[in-house]
Amino acid sequence: MNKKYLPSALIMYLNYFIHGVGCSILGQAVIKEALAAAWGVEAMAITAISAALGLGRLIALPFAGPLSDKLGRRISTAIGSASYAVYLIGLAFAFSAGQNGGYQIAYVCAIIGGISNSFLDTGIYPAVAEIISSAPGVATMGIKFFIAIAQMLLPFVLGVAVTTTATGMVSYNPLFIGCGIIYAVLFVLIFLFPLPDSEQKAEGKSEGLIASLKHTNFSFESIAMIVIGFTCTGTFQLWLNCAQNFAKENAGWANPSIMQTYYSAGTLMALVVTSLLTRKIKDVRFILVYPVICLVTLVAVLIGHSQTLMIAGAFIIGWAGAGGLLQIVTSVCNMLFPKIKGTVTALVMIASSLCNYTILTAASKMAPSHVMIMNIVLTAIGVLLGLFVNARYAKMVSLAESDE
Repeated sequence: MNKKYLPSALIMYLNYFIHGVGCSILGQAVIKEALAAAWGVEAMAITAISAALGLGRLIALPFAGPLSDKLGRRISTAIGSASYAVYLIGLAFAFSAGQNGGYQIAYVCAIIGGISNSFLDTGIYPAVAEIISSAPGVATMGIKFFIAIAQMLLPFVLGVAVTTTATGMVSYNPLFIGCGIIYAVLFVLIFLFPLPDSEQKAEGKSEGLIASLKHTNFSFESIAMIVIGFTCTGTFQLWLNCAQNFAKENAGWANPSIMQTYYSAGTLMALVVTSLLTRKIKDVRFILVYPVICLVTLVAVLIGHSQTLMIAGAFIIGWAGAGGLLQIVTSVCNMLFPKIKGTVTALVMIASSLCNYTILTAASKMAPSHVMIMNIVLTAIGVLLGLFVNARYAKMVSLAESDE
């Protein structure tokens, strides 16, 4: 990596560090309770605000990727930073508004937050891969690492950020406002340092999006890669949202919350170890090996019905399912589509976002054991797609080289 790009890379990773807080705060029970009290709603109603983040992602991803390819990573990242500041500071205003439209304000702000996430994805994923071009898999997994670190620190931050209003209500506005201000600072900083794609634009006019798409060979193999963005997301999202319920009903575990700790530990360890392994092993191999590990784990958990297996399963799924697999898929897609990295990142993230909506909605109407079976089926599909992609990888590389 060229040292002159180091500050730019740090700024981009810091965007995702704060994002690790921003995407998790509405899932924290204490914040849900504080917001629900302010808005006069049930705590579960805050889940609808969280869903609005996904809605915003789906709205923005189709045009965020093309914009990143046409105008550059800097503009896309800047839009994401500014929008995230609006989302977070907007939550503080929504809390203060109370029952005078606070809930509605928060819903709109959450949509903006989802839009900002899309612009960050389509700007930063390609940018860090371009900055650390010798190890793009490591570069994109670094994003997940910064998110995971922030999420681990969040419970400690909550204890410091909590305040009490003049009316005696619990408030987390200092956290919302503080993170929003940091995003405003990052918005300014992104314009102060160089990026690789900026210099490429200076050397000559890049090919337009439509022309680029016309020259791109979207084969069955490449479509399979994008669909893997759906299946690999389903594997860890279904576990994250439903495995503790399975442990209660099928393993007789009254309080399985400790599973989250093992899950996070597996994710963090995987990000370090996998980033080292990708220096020796092709990124595409993990797209097959990790889903196979997840599939075996899920089957063992379904059959075993024991707390020990649930703990082991949490660690392994955290490692092989959530420990950078989606980022590796994105990295491989970027390599196969060098001219439209932002667009192909958007396609993978659209598949991932669709999974969040469809699979989790279906899971909400099913028994935990049936959810586990659905996860096994979905992961098995991912294994078949990974096998197909690995078998046809040489052809995919050849198509990418002919596209240059």
